[in-house]
Amino acid sequence: MAKITLSNLRHSYMPNPAGAEDYALKQIDLDWDDGGAYALLGPSGCGKSTLLNIISGLLVPSEGRILFDDRDVTDLPPDQRNIAQVFQFPVIYDTMTVYDNLAFPLRNRGVAADKIEARVSEIAEMLEVTGMLQTRASGLSPDNKQKISMGRGLVRDDVNVVMFDEPLTVIDPHLKWKLRSKLKELHQRVRATMIYVTHDQTEALTFADQVVVMQDGEIVQIGTPVELFERPAHTFVGHFIGSPGMNVLPCEVRDGGAYFNGTHIALEGAIGQGATGKTEIGIRPEYVSLSDAGLPATVRKVSDIGRHNIVEAMVADRKIAAIVEGDAPQAGAEVHLQFQPDQTRLYNNDWLASERQGIAS
Repeated sequence: MAKITLSNLRHSYMPNPAGAEDYALKQIDLDWDDGGAYALLGPSGCGKSTLLNIISGLLVPSEGRILFDDRDVTDLPPDQRNIAQVFQFPVIYDTMTVYDNLAFPLRNRGVAADKIEARVSEIAEMLEVTGMLQTRASGLSPDNKQKISMGRGLVRDDVNVVMFDEPLTVIDPHLKWKLRSKLKELHQRVRATMIYVTHDQTEALTFADQVVVMQDGEIVQIGTPVELFERPAHTFVGHFIGSPGMNVLPCEVRDGGAYFNGTHIALEGAIGQGATGKTEIGIRPEYVSLSDAGLPATVRKVSDIGRHNIVEAMVADRKIAAIVEGDAPQAGAEVHLQFQPDQTRLYNNDWLASERQGIAS
């Protein structure tokens, strides 16, 4: 296990990048502590796989350094970085038994037979596949094949980091929650440094203690699942995390207040100096309620998802989502929307204004 440091990291697939737009990764500085559970979260094309390939040694960055426990590994090939990787598709040997698949990484490194026996038994018990050890891998279901692939990544106790590259992509949806829970349990038991790469917010937030959210080659926020939900530092984080995502509404800042559609909106704090350029209000649907007073709106759509209703209402040409417990109005109904002030935030040029000196908490 190792602490991983990414310092002044940038990468371009072009031989002579001229500007920021030519870089797949734009200035990454990051520390991952030894033994932590981390996720890289973002849409396709945001730079997750590029960053993962740089950490694993499949790519050498255009600029910057990668350190494992303060040892510079930037120019080392993958086989000298002492890492394990689990991919989207199970990497196992179908002609081998489950036992032999789990034992292979240890045998390949000359580990003593008694230690192999003990370690394989331990990992098999964690994965709940002890009864399958003598089964040929070709006969396993897809989720059990991926379990074995995970086990091959975890069976060595000397790796610096275990990296998971969208490992649940090919798993049936009704089985994903089982493997997500199992992976979290495995981390708590083995305490290896783990990095999980995904575009699925549920997978990232379920697994990781710290989530790194990426957009267009940049890190826009690092935080716990609660921090990302409760206080998005960027409108992209608000959109990307949550179902539905955060309402982001254009506003005018004047006379020390924020106004949407001509109505003053109470914020979490007083607006300070520096809120120039594009200004927007961010409020999660969980903190929008139907009331006798507030913004006049017309219900456009109501979605009953079982535990609550999602009401989509229109204020002028802007859609606002609210999560409503119990009875909900019908489409076409005239309602009033109330925003919870301590959860209503000002964003300045996409960034949370209080983080950029635009609002006084």
